[in-house]
Amino acid sequence: MQKIKKNDIVQLTKGKDKGKQGKVISIIEDGSRAIIEGLNLAKKHKRQSRQDQKGGIISIEMPVSISNLKLFCKHCSKPTRIGAAVLKDGTKSRICKLCKEAL
Repeated sequence: MQKIKKNDIVQLTKGKDKGKQGKVISIIEDGSRAIIEGLNLAKKHKRQSRQDQKGGIISIEMPVSISNLKLFCKHCSKPTRIGAAVLKDGTKSRICKLCKEAL
């Protein structure tokens, strides 16, 4: 079971955007990197390829290592580690390690 999934709210623990929060846009195929909305931005020079398209310098989100992310718990309003629990019906669920609430 993956600890961090698409559309989760996460907080960065390392890097130039340390302490900032964002939403996970996508997880890279091997599962070790994620792209976070509005964080870890890099400048890219874009060429005008058609008449109706603008060229110039744009900002794009670059991937961040999953090990530098913590899931943000809505119940305790803190970044937290993630645990796994088996429910009574036999399904697995992600839980917050601080407040023990299901995520």
